[in-house]
Amino acid sequence: MSNSHRPLIYAHRGASADHAENTLPAFLGAHEQGSDWVELDVHLAGDGGLVIHHDPHYADGRTVLDHPADARPSTVPLLDEALDACSGMGVNIEIKVTRPGSDLADRVVELVRSRRARGVDQQICISCFDEVTLDRVRSLHPAIDTAQLLFDLSSDPEAVERAADKGAVAINPWDPFVDAALMERCGALGLAVNPWTVDDRDRIIELAALGVDGIITNTPALARSYLT
Repeated sequence: MSNSHRPLIYAHRGASADHAENTLPAFLGAHEQGSDWVELDVHLAGDGGLVIHHDPHYADGRTVLDHPADARPSTVPLLDEALDACSGMGVNIEIKVTRPGSDLADRVVELVRSRRARGVDQQICISCFDEVTLDRVRSLHPAIDTAQLLFDLSSDPEAVERAADKGAVAINPWDPFVDAALMERCGALGLAVNPWTVDDRDRIIELAALGVDGIITNTPALARSYLT
């Protein structure tokens, strides 16, 4: 997940500055703009389908979890077809947990396992804010990389070390908390660092100088141009 020459470019929900986020055109656009990875969000539909959507409800107000996948809007893809659209790029699948005891992690892992069994060669990393969910992913399939999503590091100062102890390969922190001290901590723990969500040119250059492994951005083409 790291590159010795420059940070990897993660397209946040696809090339979301130029296309509707978390849609097939956004994922195809990410490839066209030279992204190394795509970051996307998955929710569980009422029938167990894996729906690519950021919020727990659709734009019309219907809750994803309360409706079958076939009732989703036409622009909302399923995870399997989203992964196909991301061919040639790694994919960071963010699991969205909206119900305690959900089997969303199990279903995502099973899909990844089945794709690998079919010979689909694609880098996958699963991320989540919920540590229990990532523990479940690792228990089901230790070979799948996991990344701990982090927001306010000041409220949980041991979160970084805990992520490393649990077996995460990376943390995906909110950008304002990324500084030289955090990079030093993560370097000592062997954790990659992929901050979100960064579109500002000067900050992207600053993060590259700090040595981050990836930059999650809405503007992958511009981010790449800043780094060249």
